[in-house]
Amino acid sequence: MNEINDVLSVYNNYILLGNFAFSLLLFLLLIINMTRLKNLTKKYKRFMRGENGLTLENIITDHLDKFQELEKQTLQNRKKIQFLDDKLNKTYQKMGIVKYDAFNEMGGQLSFVVALLDNHNNGLILNSMHSRDGCYNYVKEIVNGESYIVLGEEEKKALEMAINNTKK
Repeated sequence: MNEINDVLSVYNNYILLGNFAFSLLLFLLLIINMTRLKNLTKKYKRFMRGENGLTLENIITDHLDKFQELEKQTLQNRKKIQFLDDKLNKTYQKMGIVKYDAFNEMGGQLSFVVALLDNHNNGLILNSMHSRDGCYNYVKEIVNGESYIVLGEEEKKALEMAINNTKK
């Protein structure tokens, strides 16, 4: 019977040691969870500043109001950009200049041709011819890159320069 008591005593010691180790493990897990809970509580309190979360509600409402205002401004900006884009397509964006001598007795290339075109190759050609008697200016309309009036050599060259002068 003494042997049975010794075996039970050994088992009791192992059980006691196992319970102690398990209790120590549970105690460590308790400390870890308490630390995590404390950190989570801090974050929650910071997030829910104010009474019953009213501050959070105010923050969300303010952000929604700001978001709606930004949406309205974005829509207005898009309309303005479209308006400016439409206007820009109608402005002169391409240009060609050719200087030349209109008359043999005149030197220094004082005469010139300027071709001004919009994005659709519509615009005008301005021909300014300088002579001893004065300066003569002529304007010819350009539609879709072509003129209904016959163009001189310099005018054709200026028009070709303007058409090929695309901005990318």
